[in-house]
Amino acid sequence: MKGMVQVYTGNGKGKTTAALGLAFRAAGVEMKTYIAQFAKGMTCSELNSIAYLQEFVTLKQYGKHTFIKDHPNIDDVECAQKGLKEVENILKEGKYDVVILDEANIAVYFNLFTVEELIHVIHQKKEHVEVIVTGRHAHTALIEFADLVTEMKEVKHYYQKGIIARKGIES
Repeated sequence: MKGMVQVYTGNGKGKTTAALGLAFRAAGVEMKTYIAQFAKGMTCSELNSIAYLQEFVTLKQYGKHTFIKDHPNIDDVECAQKGLKEVENILKEGKYDVVILDEANIAVYFNLFTVEELIHVIHQKKEHVEVIVTGRHAHTALIEFADLVTEMKEVKHYYQKGIIARKGIES
């Protein structure tokens, strides 16, 4: 089976959740998934869930303990660059069937690496590997490069009523 490149983007909720759902589905047929979380280093519920699927799913974070709010610093850049290099090697090896680059769009948006660097790395994948790139602000070059692009559109969200991220639902 030929692996495709998918992009989940937009301002709506559910990009990472959709990617994790694909990892869950892949584990059901004993496919191996590598999840690289860019710009994330904080504890979240998916880290606990992945422990139950560790035979099939590996997750590594390439970020600090807080999500980038305004401007990245040198540590943010170094973490992302290190992650992108590791992902390049993982894609060249081809031992994973699915590789999820969670928040890679945000990493490009905040100039942690360029869209050209990201596309170059994705080009290194073995033919069978499915690549999913998530995050708001997908670059037009990545959208053109991808085989599938899904945009999550926010229509209504309860955070507008002051409800913060709930454990097990958003965090």
